[in-house]
Amino acid sequence: MHLQDLYRDVILDHNRNPRNFGALDEATVSLEGFNPLCGDRLTLRLRLVDDRLADIRFEGQGCAISTASASMMTEAVKGKTRAEALAIFGRVHRLLTDDAGGADADADLGKLAALSGVREFPARVKCASLCWHTLCGALQSPAAHTLPAVSTE
Repeated sequence: MHLQDLYRDVILDHNRNPRNFGALDEATVSLEGFNPLCGDRLTLRLRLVDDRLADIRFEGQGCAISTASASMMTEAVKGKTRAEALAIFGRVHRLLTDDAGGADADADLGKLAALSGVREFPARVKCASLCWHTLCGALQSPAAHTLPAVSTE
C-alpha cells in the first residue's frame, strides 16, 4: 500500500466515523466557523480545565476533508494545554500551506500528516484548515476561561 493510499484511508475513516462529533453541554467556550467558498460550517465547543482541553467536540456540516480534519484535530488536541494545542495548530498550518516546511512537519504529526495531500489542491486548504482556525480563535477568545480542577478527595 502506498503512503497516499494510507492517507486517503485515514481521511475516509474520519469522515465516515468522525470522532468527538456531537454536543458538549458543559463547554466553557464555543465558536462557529464558516467557509463561504464551499459552505462548510462547524461549531467547536471546548471544556478548558486548568488551561487544559479536558474535552472538545464539534458539530456541523462539511465536505469529507473538513469533517475528517475536525475529527483528527479533536483527537490530537484533547488533553493538551492551550499552548500545546496552539503549537499543533502552527505545525498543521505549515503542513497545509508551506511546500518547503510541510515535509518536515509530516514526520512527527502522526495521523495528521494525512492532511498533507490537501496542499496539492489549493481550493481545499480552507476546507482542511477551517476547524484549526476556529480552534485557534476559540483558544485566544476572551471568553475562553478555564475552570479550576475539582478535587475528588
